[in-house]
Amino acid sequence: MNATPLTAHHAELIEFPEAMSAGERHVGRAQNFSVDWIGHTQPHVADSAHELLLLLPGAGARIEHGTSTTAAPGRSFCIIPAGRCTITLEAPALGILIASSRNDLGSSDYLNERTRDSRIVASTPAFRRRSGEGKPLVTAIDDIAAPADNARLKMYQTDTLSINWVEYDGPRDRAKLSPHSHDDFEQGSLAIEGRFMHHLRTPWGSNADLWRDDEHLAAAPRSLLVIPPGLIHTTEGVGAGYHLLIDIFSPPRRDFIAKGWIANAADYEDPTRPAAS
Repeated sequence: MNATPLTAHHAELIEFPEAMSAGERHVGRAQNFSVDWIGHTQPHVADSAHELLLLLPGAGARIEHGTSTTAAPGRSFCIIPAGRCTITLEAPALGILIASSRNDLGSSDYLNERTRDSRIVASTPAFRRRSGEGKPLVTAIDDIAAPADNARLKMYQTDTLSINWVEYDGPRDRAKLSPHSHDDFEQGSLAIEGRFMHHLRTPWGSNADLWRDDEHLAAAPRSLLVIPPGLIHTTEGVGAGYHLLIDIFSPPRRDFIAKGWIANAADYEDPTRPAAS
């Protein structure tokens, strides 16, 4: 049993700077994943030991990988194979590059420091792509249908990550929030458009000196909340207008795969499960 009390762990809110010059990096990290916020049209180079996931909520992009060049339109996901790639946005809009490993970054390249948490399960061994390995794969966001039993889910995965694309107009219904916690993995909640309130509750342990009051963190666009294991959380979109929030997990959510909630789960084999005979 882990001797570190859950109440000793805090969520971290990372805010990406507004201004971004060509060649500048704005990267926030959790233990198992990083978020690289791309906001210019200059070529952006990345190198990873595992697949990268590029989110394009607005303008499209050109992705160079090996000897191939792939065009990805706006409102799409692009899975980029392991290795070195160059991403060039078509317009000064937004690209978000999510990775479980970045060979090209050092500790000074991140906006935040990170202390290792032994409770968090590793992101590897990686899932195995069944076909098309080595080629970028582009999927339109609007082609992903939410599960019939959960309209809030538009989930997608790579070999070491899964995300949930959550978008809606107006405030979230306060009578239908979903407070929950995770035992052995982090969650990242990336605010892209709209304003949010992250509600956080630390479970009480036997040591009352470690108890903490509930937190209600206001989150503007361009922010990433990293939620540790054991912390009860839910996020509420507040105010009028469009809201876009991306939930990030590494490794992929096996519980959601089992429920059939991840749109492209059939493209991957789970190395921890025996192969079908």
